[in-house]
Amino acid sequence: PLGNLSDCPNGSRWIMDVFNECAQDSRDVASIVLGLGSIGCFIAAAFPQFYQACRTGIMDQALSIYFLLGWLGGDLLNLIGSFLADQLPLQVYTAIYYVLADLGMLSLYCYYRVKNRGRAFPAAINAAFVFLSVGSLSSLSLLGSASPEDPVTFRGRSLLSAPGDQLGPKPFSRTEIIGFTIGSISSVLYLCSRVPQICTNYKRKSTSGVSYSLFALVMLGNSLYGLSVLLKNPEPGQGQGDYILHHLPWLVGSLGVLALDVVISFQFLAYRKGRPGALEERNALLGAQDES
Repeated sequence: PLGNLSDCPNGSRWIMDVFNECAQDSRDVASIVLGLGSIGCFIAAAFPQFYQACRTGIMDQALSIYFLLGWLGGDLLNLIGSFLADQLPLQVYTAIYYVLADLGMLSLYCYYRVKNRGRAFPAAINAAFVFLSVGSLSSLSLLGSASPEDPVTFRGRSLLSAPGDQLGPKPFSRTEIIGFTIGSISSVLYLCSRVPQICTNYKRKSTSGVSYSLFALVMLGNSLYGLSVLLKNPEPGQGQGDYILHHLPWLVGSLGVLALDVVISFQFLAYRKGRPGALEERNALLGAQDES
């Protein structure tokens, strides 16, 4: 529904009409612009890795399967949480894109795993992949048939959710508690997903086959998202501490992941010298497969 400026005196008309968000000063406008920028970074992040995978053919060696599964799990919970929190269609569609992009990256990983190694996955990984894939498809199919009970003021990884009817601090509603819990689990999965990739890079002493643009865009997106949340003015009557508390899981998820991505960035610098070229590494891998 279009916004009502009577509830937002001196607010920007176009922002209210497009995003149903009250923007009364430059801080609110900057928060929305940064939030949209973070969405663009997350949308573009997967494409460099797709290109790198097709160019080198060693995606199964370069990326950790647990990194991909953790990322998919976090995005899946983010999708469920954004729908339960009654976010605007733009945020729900963006969350759907995250899940589809993760499934595409996992599919490429599986393709190169079978092509280069010709071995099946361990049972635990197979079960996790099937569970997350079925959960993703089920969530996408149920989005159109279900509707949240009541709109809330929660904002997930995607910013700009619709404001509730009542302003000021208030107790957590049942839907808010569910959204807060799902957001917390999603943040933990985002954080845990980086650790296997850091270990994989360390064991290989190489980052060949991994696109740094993937992590650079994610780092930029998380930075813009964190700034957009911190710049947003609290609602009238709401203290800064109460505002931060309501957004704490997603702030921890974005800024915490940013810190771990900095570690991966240092690995790219440390392993840049003396690492084999993509063609040499692929030929060595194919040669070992022929000998077996």
